Amino acid sequence: MSCGDNYERVGEEAVKPIFPQGVAQNFTLTYTESIEELSSQDSSKSRVIAVLKSPISEDFDNQSFKFRTFPEGLKVDFYNEKDQKSVVTADYGIVYSQTNLIDLQGNVVIESHDGKKLETPQLFFDRKNNWIFTEETFTYTNPEDGTVMDGEGMDFNKDFSFFKAHKTYGLMTIKEEE
Repeated sequence: MSCGDNYERVGEEAVKPIFPQGVAQNFTLTYTESIEELSSQDSSKSRVIAVLKSPISEDFDNQSFKFRTFPEGLKVDFYNEKDQKSVVTADYGIVYSQTNLIDLQGNVVIESHDGKKLETPQLFFDRKNNWIFTEETFTYTNPEDGTVMDGEGMDFNKDFSFFKAHKTYGLMTIKEEE
């Protein structure tokens, strides 16, 4: 009678803990692409597209819904076709392997090679469609126009050539063609 466990667990106690299959410290991952097919020993015809750095990376690919976390933040250097660097930083990140979605949280900052800067508390990146979006507040600074735009919710493509803000406020200069 006294050894039975009929206690019904609820709340946090009911959630089964999950553990990463691997933890990497001082994690650096370099993404490269090749312009043409390479032989096994050839590396001169490839170029770096991105370098991801993080103090800690936790790999949860052992779960049914696979993901990787960066609990102490991350920094990603992106390089375009002209080898111009843009930088993304965040306090926390999750990469969902199966959906190709990246969730960046806490002091997310994107600084493009031409000086444009986006700051927001959370940002999502759809790797499959090269699409970036948020429903949070943001500040977008464009030194070319000398503008600072504040707003809530936005989406844009990877190179900022298409940019849609859902709700904006503040002062912005708009150039008209004659």
